[in-house]
Amino acid sequence: MNDSYREFKVRLRQLDEVLVAQGLSNLELAQALSRVHRAERRADRSREPSDELRTLLERAEALARSSA
Repeated sequence: MNDSYREFKVRLRQLDEVLVAQGLSNLELAQALSRVHRAERRADRSREPSDELRTLLERAEALARSSA
């Protein structure tokens, strides 16, 4: 796993923690995270995260910020 992918995974774990901290009640954030997780499973971890993955993660982060 390369460094940029590792950073991607850290950001994704932080969003998972935000969702759990909110009591799993934010449906939009849960759906956005689910999309990121599904796309991440198909991704090649030896390369940079794709634009699709980055976009999905950034959308989820925006939802987390707006709900905080």
